[in-house]
Amino acid sequence: MRSLFQSRPPEAPPTVEPVRTEFPRIEGAEMAAVFYGKRVAGDFYDAIRVSPERILFGLLDVAGRREDTREILTAAQKILRGLGAELFAQPDINESDAMTELCLTLNRRIMDTAGGVRSCPGFVGCYHEKLGTLCYTNAGHTNGLLHDHSGVVELVPTGLPLGLFSHATSDAPIVGLEAGAVLLLVSRGVVEATCRECDSDDLAFGLERVKGQLRSQAAADAQAFCTSILGAIGERGHQQPVPDDMTALALVRKA
Repeated sequence: MRSLFQSRPPEAPPTVEPVRTEFPRIEGAEMAAVFYGKRVAGDFYDAIRVSPERILFGLLDVAGRREDTREILTAAQKILRGLGAELFAQPDINESDAMTELCLTLNRRIMDTAGGVRSCPGFVGCYHEKLGTLCYTNAGHTNGLLHDHSGVVELVPTGLPLGLFSHATSDAPIVGLEAGAVLLLVSRGVVEATCRECDSDDLAFGLERVKGQLRSQAAADAQAFCTSILGAIGERGHQQPVPDDMTALALVRKA
């Protein structure tokens, strides 16, 4: 007799996405991020208030397609929001030591979740809204750009990308942001955007064009800076690298 009950294949586990970022209000400053087109790879940004005076934020670029990076991004966000809030909660801390510990744990969690090596360039920063200072680690990420009255300074990598070596550490320097200063972060996809109609020596959008766009931008809010950078890519006929994401994140100190 044929059974009336047929076994069903097990349902696939639900797709877990990182929690959507809601940028916190910052006294005398503001932060925003914009991504271009459809997300196809491993760009991820987040920002949270971790104390009455500190904002922790990060821009990561996990190698791989989006379907392969979701779990890693979600795990990384949990470290930023969990351990990050714990390390930076107290008023009297050594921010550089806290940042080093955070990034070491973040590095190991990325490797554990990926089940091995998975390159993840990242820029993680903590902004102190009372002092106007930024403690940061650039783990093999595209250079951060700090623009103030003296020009544009590149915040170069202070260590290797996350996800490569379990005991790798990065330095965590501290810089000051004067009133009117802008910190701009862009993912690799921005500088590697290509132009098929340009001269052979001028194919990539490049970091120099990002710097030029930053210099030419009149005083504006953080959202406008990000939109200006990504808009300039389309205006010049550059196209999104495949497969890669294009993301810009800006922190503007207004006072």
